[in-house]
Amino acid sequence: MNVKVAKSAGFCFGVRRAVDLVYEQARISGALYTYGPIIHNEEVVRDLEEKGVRVLQPDDPLDGLEKGRVIIRSHGVGKEIQTQLESAGFDVLDATCPFVKKIHRIVAEHSAAGDHIVIIGSPTHPEVQGICGWCDPKHTTVIETVEEAERFGLAEKKNLCIVSQTTYNNKKFKNLVEIIQKKGYYINICILNTICNATAERQTQARKLAGESDAMIVIGGSHSSNTQKLFEICKDECKNTYYIQTLEDLDSTELRGLGNVGITAGASTPNNIIEEVQKYVRNEL
Repeated sequence: MNVKVAKSAGFCFGVRRAVDLVYEQARISGALYTYGPIIHNEEVVRDLEEKGVRVLQPDDPLDGLEKGRVIIRSHGVGKEIQTQLESAGFDVLDATCPFVKKIHRIVAEHSAAGDHIVIIGSPTHPEVQGICGWCDPKHTTVIETVEEAERFGLAEKKNLCIVSQTTYNNKKFKNLVEIIQKKGYYINICILNTICNATAERQTQARKLAGESDAMIVIGGSHSSNTQKLFEICKDECKNTYYIQTLEDLDSTELRGLGNVGITAGASTPNNIIEEVQKYVRNEL
């Protein structure tokens, strides 16, 4: 069996930066929180909880919490949430990915100019929810599907600014933008493909590797949007594609007798999990 791991598999720059900050801060005494799970990986979140790091959920009341440091995860948050945390007496450490921060600045500028903002992405994803927090909600639309793009319309023509969730499927982004353009609900249109380079490269490598493999293993947290996109891409190229979180989820019987097995992983997957899966597939099958 030939086993190949995609070069881009595992932590991206923004995730590594955020995770490293939490581990660094966990060595300092005092209450430490992350606003939501620092990344969409249960193994990492569990390890941090054992080190005393608490996950602060959006609906948690701030008044009854011990004051301390709150780390904003790489997905970022809306302006109002950051202000609320600071006003409640917490020391806010911002680990928002710089690529996401750039989107915040873009939509804030265009929203202030009166443009209608279209965000291509999942409305339930924390990154998209954070981006929405920098726009005028009355003039912001989140579009995730072809059906939503086809239904999109405005009461009157306005300038339009289109951005993307950084981890969105590049091919789908282009398709949705094309649908919106044809509808003509705008005076001028500003299209900014804000899918980060690391995501685009990861998706390109995954597609190529899946096309060359008899089976494909995609590793990542069950709530990881970018891992789900990788799985969809790989499944299109290789019908024997399997989505796992850890080695325990791998059904090795599915891989026996195959010649080429590819492995990739989402941006929230630690290297030790990737290495464990790679070693097992290479040595045990």
